[in-house]
Amino acid sequence: MVIPVHDVNPVRSTPWVTYALIAANVVVFLYTPGIAGSVAGEGSLTQLCHLQAFLDQYAVVPRELIHHQMPRLVPTGDIAVGPQGPGCVVGPPGYDKSPELSVLTAMFLHGSWLHLLGNMLFLWIFGNNIEDRMGHLRFALFYAACGYAASYGFALLNATSGDPLIGASGAIAGVLGAYLVLYPKARVWVLVPFLIFLPLRLPAWIVLGFWFGLQAVYSSGEGVSDAGTVAYAAHIVGFLAGMLIAWPLRPGTPPPPEPRGLLFGRQARPRQTW
Repeated sequence: MVIPVHDVNPVRSTPWVTYALIAANVVVFLYTPGIAGSVAGEGSLTQLCHLQAFLDQYAVVPRELIHHQMPRLVPTGDIAVGPQGPGCVVGPPGYDKSPELSVLTAMFLHGSWLHLLGNMLFLWIFGNNIEDRMGHLRFALFYAACGYAASYGFALLNATSGDPLIGASGAIAGVLGAYLVLYPKARVWVLVPFLIFLPLRLPAWIVLGFWFGLQAVYSSGEGVSDAGTVAYAAHIVGFLAGMLIAWPLRPGTPPPPEPRGLLFGRQARPRQTW
């Protein structure tokens, strides 16, 4: 696994939409019931009940999205003590949920700090160039379209699942797919864990191609123990959607600048001209 930290690909305009998306994701995470409770030190059962109730209302649930099979009983966020001990109270939902709108709200929900920071790191590094190429409004629409494609693709493959799907990963995977199409030769600084974190500067096609290959392997359940808790299939669909949408923009995309200085952790030799 490689960790990207910076790309050598300057932009011409300020990526306001990218900044706004990052800020919105962080704010929503901090105000998510249960997540905020864990930071404040509330009991774990209280945190779990609040979080379950919140996700049932705002997360994507595949069988709701595909079949519109809405649950009759959902967690209410309250706790009760029964014969088996304390647990979350369930009851009829006190809200009207739109499965289609939940795709949008789920893009701003994350289950942990690691989940949030990992997604925002990729959006920070690669989103600015895609926004710069597409423009602010088209980039916002592109981001939403990739998120919807990823959620619907995953739901179609898991149409009977009642597990909530959350995170910006599908939309950000679309950004990565677009970057691979538009800037395959751009250099990306990455950290490679090899005894220590080894800094390397690699072409984007290697970094993003390797990332996509890992998602394909993990989606099959190979090489990872938590394949059932991470929607790798959504990453794949989002990535492919981003590639398809960005493909028509290839002819008019200026190439990234020629890299100078450090290359693969070593000083590059100056080229001689004749």
